[in-house]
Amino acid sequence: MAKTEKSFPRNFTGCLTCVQVLNIMVLLGFMLNYALRVNLTIAIVEMIYDNKTDALAMVTNITDTNTTNVTQHPEHIEQTRYHWDTKQKNHLLGSFFWGYVLTEVPGGRLAEVIGARRVFGYSTLLASILTLLSPAAASAGFGWIVALRVLLGFFLGATWPAILPMASKWIPPMDRSKFMSNMMASSLGAAITMPICGFLIAHFGWESAFYFTGIIGVMWSMAWFAVVYDSPHQHPRITDAERNALMKALPQDTSQPNQPVPWRSLLTSPPVWAIVVTHGASVFGYFTVVNQLPTYIESILHYDIKHNGLLSSLPYLGKYLCALASSVLADSLRRSGKLSTTAARKLFTGFAVGLPGVMMVMQAYFGYERVWSIAIFTAALTINGAVTAGYLGNGLDIAPKFSGTIFGIANTLSSFGGWLSTFMVGELTKHENTYEQWQIVFFILAGTYACGALVFLMFGSGELQPWSKPVVKELTPLREQQA
Repeated sequence: MAKTEKSFPRNFTGCLTCVQVLNIMVLLGFMLNYALRVNLTIAIVEMIYDNKTDALAMVTNITDTNTTNVTQHPEHIEQTRYHWDTKQKNHLLGSFFWGYVLTEVPGGRLAEVIGARRVFGYSTLLASILTLLSPAAASAGFGWIVALRVLLGFFLGATWPAILPMASKWIPPMDRSKFMSNMMASSLGAAITMPICGFLIAHFGWESAFYFTGIIGVMWSMAWFAVVYDSPHQHPRITDAERNALMKALPQDTSQPNQPVPWRSLLTSPPVWAIVVTHGASVFGYFTVVNQLPTYIESILHYDIKHNGLLSSLPYLGKYLCALASSVLADSLRRSGKLSTTAARKLFTGFAVGLPGVMMVMQAYFGYERVWSIAIFTAALTINGAVTAGYLGNGLDIAPKFSGTIFGIANTLSSFGGWLSTFMVGELTKHENTYEQWQIVFFILAGTYACGALVFLMFGSGELQPWSKPVVKELTPLREQQA
């Protein structure tokens, strides 16, 4: 029996390759990433005492200005609620990004140096533990829950840029768009988390949303460390056949390990800034919807909590399906030679970032209608999923060795946009939470999306940049000179 045949049973199930296992774990990891993030956006609807919806509730004990214990809930559940105003609410939703911005660039660079396995795994594990502590932090006081959300953002901020360095070691260039679609499983995670948390909150109280997502996170983290490794060379259970196939398909980097980042060239590169600006515009729109859609559905469209969770999930489900389909199509077109990498990245970015801008204009005029509003939100976020075939993995095209650093820079600046979106909505709606005020939000989103698409169409590229090519030490001439 050949050596490769003897080693085949060492694979995980006898049929899944290590690359397939990696894809599954990354997909589940990003689903969890957003589950740990968006649980608050649905739970906060029930965490806050609302005079309109709870006017008939029996208040048995007011312990301080922070909490109110309500005994009669729509589902007859005893709930602890908090007297947080609109400004505090948006302050809490935005606090996640204060920590998020601090670890984007360090997380990407750290993954390039020590590997994504530890960076992604430990960050998710610690974030899951913090999620389990969220109800206790809220009970301790508003400042405590804000501090916890800042710390949660600090850990989750390192996860996104960490995956690109792993892709450069495991995924062949023509398959990377499809791999990057796993990052959009974050939308799938939100799509599943919203209705599940809505159901749990309605029947068991808002605390259950945090306990459910936190426990799932700890379980995933244990599985991650058991089955994922930083490179094919380090994996103890990979078959010889799969290892050899990956070595042939992947570019072999013979440069010095941990090559220093060429900061001047990187920071003055138009293709890099095309990624940064476009990512910022796209994420600004996305985070606005992620954080504010449940509130919009509750306050403007007037759906209850169970319908809120289900309707809030629709755009995220559509986004993931579009991400997967567009990535497969982009890789196929590039592999066949019908589109160059540059053309593919620009085509799909223009579609994914430009068209949602048009959708937001429509939302400004038709968003007061329940059916139209949900349909437009769903269409806009669905189309935005095509970014996986566009700019999202573009750092792997132009500078694979520094792709984590580039994505970290892009995500750092876009995270400021995430905080800005919550501040913007809070300021616009704190006095009048009306549809007219939300129209202003939609027009701002339309302009932001349009600018992002135009920048990438003008300056984006799919070509390997000269400053990112491996630097190989030339030792022979030095020896000859010394001789």
